[in-house]
Amino acid sequence: MPAAPVPSGLGLDSSAVRLAMVSRLAAQGLSEPAVLQALAAVERHRFVDSALVNQAYEDTSLPIGLGQTISKPSVVAPMIELLRHRPGGADLARVLEIGTGCGYQAAVLAHVAGRVVTIERLRGLHDRALRQLAPLQLPGIELVYGDGRLGHGPAAPYDGIIAAAGGHDLPAAWLDQLARGGRLVAPVHDPALRSQVLMVVDKLGD
Repeated sequence: MPAAPVPSGLGLDSSAVRLAMVSRLAAQGLSEPAVLQALAAVERHRFVDSALVNQAYEDTSLPIGLGQTISKPSVVAPMIELLRHRPGGADLARVLEIGTGCGYQAAVLAHVAGRVVTIERLRGLHDRALRQLAPLQLPGIELVYGDGRLGHGPAAPYDGIIAAAGGHDLPAAWLDQLARGGRLVAPVHDPALRSQVLMVVDKLGD
């Protein structure tokens, strides 16, 4: 007697779970098809600790160690969508990510950019991202261990630069390494509001 087929749409590794998350994001206003498809393709639960996998597809940030968190899907998605709306057009040949973390956002970026250079200053998180991204065999991702405030000059210029965490200013290196027609998206502390705001900087031809 042949084995019974395994039901589809069950478990955290099913596409139905990811599509439900994407549907919620679309209902909140996310409309870029390429970004929606990228979020649907990447299994977020593979980037969080095993004790937290049941929360992987909720719209929440989760601890990943060393005092850092994986960003909410509702934060990751609009930031990547903003990158694709850069003056030079939606095509992203090369993107720099500041703050690799666990590697989730880099995996999503790999679905919308030709090459992703991602830099992490914490060795533990850099090593973790290497382990978690390796099985996915995503082409075009380069992981760099170093100071993100310096960017990564060897691969510049970048069509897009995206920062997972922000400070009180935008480092000059990021602006220098941005290509003409490129866009920088980063959270920056606003002293007037006493909170972080999302800053978008376009580098124009003039």
